[in-house]
Amino acid sequence: MTRPSDTRQRIQEVARELFSEKGVQRTSLQDIAQRLGITKPALYYHFSSREDLVRSILQPLIDQGQQYVADQEARGDATPRELLEGYFDFHYRHRADLVLVIAELTTLADLGLIDTLLAWRERLVALVFGPNPTLAQATRGVIAFGGLQDCCLQFPDAPHDELRAAVVDGALAAMGLA
Repeated sequence: MTRPSDTRQRIQEVARELFSEKGVQRTSLQDIAQRLGITKPALYYHFSSREDLVRSILQPLIDQGQQYVADQEARGDATPRELLEGYFDFHYRHRADLVLVIAELTTLADLGLIDTLLAWRERLVALVFGPNPTLAQATRGVIAFGGLQDCCLQFPDAPHDELRAAVVDGALAAMGLA
């Protein structure tokens, strides 16, 4: 017999596949149940709604992102390069789920997750430029951290180390720190 955690994980995997193929809004829980070969009530046993399922898929991304930013704030002495490298590594690890984030902005706004993602950039910019960055500094920081995330999505098959070096160097240049 399959353990519930294994079943939840399999449901999440199939949901990711279908969300990628059809989008979150066009994927029903019935679609997911059919692909899995289970009944819809069996799916409801694990997830009360599509939103609950989406949140369960994205929660590790959110939790680890929050932890990364909080750790850097607590550390307080990370160089801009170290911040960018760590942020890149985080996004590179989660690039499959980031595709879902980007593709389903409306769903994510409804779940309140976009504000969280944007707040990370703001907090990291404050670590680079101080608590009151100028508009120019803030925009350069958003371009750098946002572009870093975009590059993880744009070049998913690029080798980690090669992409990391190019992205971090570009982000430092965008911030005027290279």
